[in-house]
Amino acid sequence: MLSDTQRQQVKELLDDMVDDVRLVFFTQSFGCETCGDTGRILRVLTEISPRVSVDEKNLVVDKDDAAAYGVAHAPAIVVLQRAADGTLVDHRIRLLGAPFGYEFTSLMDAILLVSRGGPQLSDASLALLAHVTSPMHVQVFTTPT
Repeated sequence: MLSDTQRQQVKELLDDMVDDVRLVFFTQSFGCETCGDTGRILRVLTEISPRVSVDEKNLVVDKDDAAAYGVAHAPAIVVLQRAADGTLVDHRIRLLGAPFGYEFTSLMDAILLVSRGGPQLSDASLALLAHVTSPMHVQVFTTPT
């Protein structure tokens, strides 16, 4: 799925991880054309870096886990930080759909961001966010076109 050159580039990126990352991958056996390939690319990441692990869940069978993570569709990837004390920290980053093409870059960015404990925001951004007083639901959609 990745050429030797691409594998080396991914390895170099993942070498910059601070904490380990667990990817909770929600798949399903029927009705998901890209779930198999998504699982394969995630397993490649675990081969490249021991700091990345994958916990595969079936969207239909593992309904309670899917509900706990707010996942309703497959393929979906929940990106969790394994903190220094071993606990899993959920920064609420979810990737929906197959991480192919440009979306692979988003997956790599999410892994690196979570491994560093979340976003590294400027003082000005933190001050602005301090004024948010009610819960917000933010979704970011990316596409190359």
